[in-house]
Amino acid sequence: MGSKNIKKSKKIQKKPLKKSKKTALKKKPAKKKIIVKKPAKNRPTLKKQIKNKLPREGVLIGTVTHYFPHVQAAAVKLKAPLSKGDNIKIKGHTTDIKQTVVSLQIDRVDIKTAKKGDLIGLRVNSRVRQQDKIYKI
Repeated sequence: MGSKNIKKSKKIQKKPLKKSKKTALKKKPAKKKIIVKKPAKNRPTLKKQIKNKLPREGVLIGTVTHYFPHVQAAAVKLKAPLSKGDNIKIKGHTTDIKQTVVSLQIDRVDIKTAKKGDLIGLRVNSRVRQQDKIYKI
C-alpha cells in the first residue's frame, strides 16, 4: 500500500580526476649534445703523441734463447742478418745493454756473418735472459 516513502535517488555526477602536481611538473630531460673537438693544426694528434712516446730501439734482429754464464755468451735465434762489428742493443725486463758484436759462432765455429733463421752464439758483456730482444742500432 504505501510505497510513498521510497525516495528518489539522485544521480551523482563524478568529477573528472585532476592530474597530480608531480606528474604535471615532470619534464623530459634534454638530449645531451656531444661535442667533438678537432685538434689544432699546430698541435700533434693522439697517434703522433703515442708514437713519440714509444722507445726507439732500432731494428729487431733476434731473441735470446739461452745464456751461458761461464763463457758470457748467449744463444740467439736471428730474425735478420748480423755480422761482426755491428752495433747492437739487448733489451729486456732487467736488461739494457749496448755493445759491438765481437764474436759470432755457429756450432762452435767462428763466423763473420749470420743470416736470418740461424741459431748463433753471441759473446755478451753482461748477463742476459731468455726472451730478451736484440736490436741493430
